[in-house]
Amino acid sequence: MKLISDATAEKLRGGFYTPAPIAEFILRWGINGSSHFDILEPSCGDGVFLEQLKKNKLQYNSITAIEYDEEEAAKAERITLKNKQVINDDFHTYCNNTLQRYNLVVGNPPYIRYQFFNKTQQIEASDIFIKAGLTYSKLTNAWVSFVVGSSLLLKKEGGKIGFVLPAEILQVSFAKQLRNFIAHFYNKINIISFEKLVFPNIQQEIVLLLCEKNNTKDHNIEHIELRDASELKSLDVARLRIPKKRIDFKSNKWTFYFLEQDEIDFLETISSKYKIPNMGKYANIEVGITTGSNDFFTVPLATVEEFDLHIYAKPMVGRSVQVNSVVFNLEDWEKNKFSKAKAHLLVFPEKENLNLNSGAKKYIAYGESKDIHKGYKTSIRNDWFVVPSLKISDALFIRRNNLYPRLIINEAKAYTTDTMHRVFLYHGTDIKAFTCSYYNSLSLAFAEVCGRSHGGGVLELMPNETERILLPYHKNNSKLLSQIDQLIRNKADIEDVLKITNEIILKLHYGLTQKEVDLAHGIWKKLSYRRLNRGN
Repeated sequence: MKLISDATAEKLRGGFYTPAPIAEFILRWGINGSSHFDILEPSCGDGVFLEQLKKNKLQYNSITAIEYDEEEAAKAERITLKNKQVINDDFHTYCNNTLQRYNLVVGNPPYIRYQFFNKTQQIEASDIFIKAGLTYSKLTNAWVSFVVGSSLLLKKEGGKIGFVLPAEILQVSFAKQLRNFIAHFYNKINIISFEKLVFPNIQQEIVLLLCEKNNTKDHNIEHIELRDASELKSLDVARLRIPKKRIDFKSNKWTFYFLEQDEIDFLETISSKYKIPNMGKYANIEVGITTGSNDFFTVPLATVEEFDLHIYAKPMVGRSVQVNSVVFNLEDWEKNKFSKAKAHLLVFPEKENLNLNSGAKKYIAYGESKDIHKGYKTSIRNDWFVVPSLKISDALFIRRNNLYPRLIINEAKAYTTDTMHRVFLYHGTDIKAFTCSYYNSLSLAFAEVCGRSHGGGVLELMPNETERILLPYHKNNSKLLSQIDQLIRNKADIEDVLKITNEIILKLHYGLTQKEVDLAHGIWKKLSYRRLNRGN
């Protein structure tokens, strides 16, 4: 956890300035020919939205701009506009005290973590959530409370919000209740994303969230992807008037809506149609071992030999590059061991059982000289060098992935750190069948839907997300193991693997039609390509 004293002023303010084409487009979409709107900008910065309002001679009734930073508020104050008010205050406080209501709220809210809020801001943000009937969490980011608060400030007869938000709104767990709130509160939702990063210096993928309420019973959503912000200039706002995809109130994530309606319908019905369970039916999935300091507890053979730690050094695998197939065996571990990789986990007993004649005492002293014992995880232990939860799993699931997420049989009985998840099979599940059943286009498509993407094209899945992946399990799928293993060891394209496995796993054993298999494969390709394209 970062301390507030370590944060930059920019991070504390959460300010990344909106490019002019984005501000211009959001205003053009929001006002859309009207002249009577009361407009709010809840975090105006130095006034880019105000500048665009002036430059494009857009009509409105009034404009209110809130800005917490005094210097930025002064810059916004200098922009000449009629019926303009700049308020130097925190938006949360303003939101909880104003009686004013608006037709349109626009802006680029700050991206500030809860830990960087002062006490007053935390209380005020919590009050906004209470008014909206939501639960406030310490994981909540400022942009979440800005979206909720701005929604509450819209006029009863209707209104719009147009925000620049991090793309994580579509997928992260802490924004789940926000997605649910927006889906019920608004009738029309448009999401605009970009192939190229708008803020390349911070590797932050953003989207434009454009929402409108009209007090009907319809709740629809649409997604448009543009190459970059410059293409907004030619985007007709009329295209956003009638979003066509139905909101799925059961869906945990909005990555669904990168797909077409027929693809969404397929994913929503395929499980019940063919009675396909998810991975959680066959296994319990947990995070790997949290050592508190991987640099200290995971070591190469050279360190084991230097400090004579042989009796405490256990086989481990901690990086995806150390696993080149779907089976991790002792031979694979031996290769890692002699390749200078960190292939050992140091498993020390409690102090009273430690062999002080070994090099353990010297190595632990070395760790204390590096202040390892003062870390958050290590400092709360009775003996800081004793790592808890030392369980060896049946299989491993790589937490962060590139081309596709991998499930691996842990034949070597190796420990793993929190870079991989530990997979513990339930009684009666065949490990070979379980693993082979995962390697098909439908499961990989659900992995993309269930996980979340990061900068550089990385796909991350947490244990509960992994358990939601559909798994067309069949005992006879175990016969595919040697073939899958050999192909992947020989660095075959995953497409070559799927051509074989889809036929057996999806068509033969579950009865999917070729059209359905092609649809599942197309969904996986579309979502993975979109994610990987951001890494280029």
